[in-house]
Amino acid sequence: MSQSQGLRFRQIHLDFHTSPHIPGIGEFFDPEEFASTLAEAHVNSITVFAKCHHGQLYYETDHAAKHPHLTGNLLKQQIDALHAKGIRAPIYISVQCDEFAANAHPEWIALNEDGSRVGRKPLSGDYFSWQILDMSSPYVDYLCEQIREVLEKFAPVDGLFFDMCWDQPSVSNWAKAGMAKAGLNPESEADRRIYSRQVSLSYMDRIKKLIDSRQKDVPVFFNSRPLIRLHEEKKFLKHVEVEALPSGQWGYLYFPVNIRFVRPLGMPTLGMTGRFHKSWADFGGLRTVPSLLYDCTQALAHGAACSVGDQLHPTGKIDHGVYSVIGEVYRYVEKCEPWVRDAKAAHEIAVLFTEATSANEATDTYNGVYRTLTPLGYQYDFVLPEDPWESYSLVVVPRVVELTDSLRARLDAFKKKGGKVLIELSEGESSPYTVTYLRFEAQTRGDLPETDHVFYEHGVRLLPQAGDTVLAKIVEPYFERTWEHFSSHAQTPNRPDVSPYAAGVVNGNEARFALPVFVAAARHANLPCRQLIAAAMERLLPRPILRLKSAKYVEAVYNELPGKQVVHLLSFIPQKKTSTMEMVEEAVPARDLRVAVRQDRKVKSVTLQPENRPVEFAVKDGYAVASLDWIEGHTMVVFDLE
Repeated sequence: MSQSQGLRFRQIHLDFHTSPHIPGIGEFFDPEEFASTLAEAHVNSITVFAKCHHGQLYYETDHAAKHPHLTGNLLKQQIDALHAKGIRAPIYISVQCDEFAANAHPEWIALNEDGSRVGRKPLSGDYFSWQILDMSSPYVDYLCEQIREVLEKFAPVDGLFFDMCWDQPSVSNWAKAGMAKAGLNPESEADRRIYSRQVSLSYMDRIKKLIDSRQKDVPVFFNSRPLIRLHEEKKFLKHVEVEALPSGQWGYLYFPVNIRFVRPLGMPTLGMTGRFHKSWADFGGLRTVPSLLYDCTQALAHGAACSVGDQLHPTGKIDHGVYSVIGEVYRYVEKCEPWVRDAKAAHEIAVLFTEATSANEATDTYNGVYRTLTPLGYQYDFVLPEDPWESYSLVVVPRVVELTDSLRARLDAFKKKGGKVLIELSEGESSPYTVTYLRFEAQTRGDLPETDHVFYEHGVRLLPQAGDTVLAKIVEPYFERTWEHFSSHAQTPNRPDVSPYAAGVVNGNEARFALPVFVAAARHANLPCRQLIAAAMERLLPRPILRLKSAKYVEAVYNELPGKQVVHLLSFIPQKKTSTMEMVEEAVPARDLRVAVRQDRKVKSVTLQPENRPVEFAVKDGYAVASLDWIEGHTMVVFDLE
């Protein structure tokens, strides 16, 4: 199934979290100007607000939470104007953040273990700080009445987006009673986490049934939940939205890692970024066209629709400058859609995926996978160990994944049928050295200089066996650095002689690494990590679906359409502009590229899309090879097949 099936490609998520202390809400709202500006910016869906984190309502209602300074029936005016232009208007409702309800019913606020309130403290006005409601309290009844009213007043709705829906532990009276009924101990942190998850599943089920009882097949999404839970929770959803504003707390690695986990689920998917210089509600903060283009084309490359976050001014006046930027991006997105809709990714490499662990080892591991496999042009997904992954050509088992007996048995059966496995060893004799060195031979060194290369993370000792091809040998230091004996400023120097141990070996259908190469790549960015992986991949996958020769900052994503192969090339470089922020100011040129796609059918032509420019190509050794002098930003190399 296409990642974007059933979704509009050019969406806006229009925040409207507006204090009750601001007057004149919507007083300058012009329905025609609002809808026309969006249509001119090539927007075809926009999420609009029924209820914000302040707990205020933005439509005509007798409910006490209606914004005290609302001018007119804002939500209805928005929806009517948008529908008149053929633009969809899903409705936003805040869930666990509701300042109005928290102030009116402080007993509904979730409580920490020590009895203090979860979230914003009574005298705090910190950014992104809200009072957090307890979903085991009567607040859920209050929320469902609001949802019921929205469904009645705006039927049929185009969709419902529920925000701030994480699992929130609490020790309120309601939570303690619920835990006791479920046989859980409120004094146990683990039991509190288990119960918070049960509460989330319960209220999502209740809300979904409420919606279904009034309107069938409503696109519903519960935001702020761990994507790794989607396997269980997709029964509540019609699609998935991956929220990732790179200049906010997500950074530039969050989306390309997590979309590769969502993609194999086969659910319609949307990539959400934001127009803000920093993060949500950054009024006056506006990113560059290339910056937003990078986010949107990265979503397209993975078959996902696009959403750009904005926030409407309290007066309701739409910002034409913002939509001139978004419009330039969305004009391009619209041109790309024919080569994205219904596209399918290749099942080449499955990287087994697990939840984040202490010290962020899992997060660093999967960031390291992106940092190493992407520059090498390999096509990969992240899948749970218990999921079907036997259709992939190669399975990567990082050190953070537990090697259970059942997983070992599946891997053995997979290898017997010709499948390839790359595994980071976590068992065996632990190396006594925190830092070691890698010595490559000429046939595995690639472009690295002939020297001993430092490896900064601790691993195990791996003795090569008969039949093993050694990818790199371990050179150990003279001694482990301690207060009793150390040398110079940093790690102890390498011995002149090589040890009997290997950093990695390949034997038949399996590669084994003694070192946590992916974590090291994420934390230290030293090129020997990538070269060790490249040497293993060249032996395990000698004929990958895609071979890429390009600058290492170019990302290549391979997709298939009926009668077509599509390779997205992205040439952008996020640069660190402050101590905490990365930015993209402009697209980056890349020169002298070669894209080779493995073929079992005859190629009729190769074009660059969406500009529809013919490209010369040759067929050699079962690959169609296209050479490009120059690209900048994003392009699609389309191979048309007979």
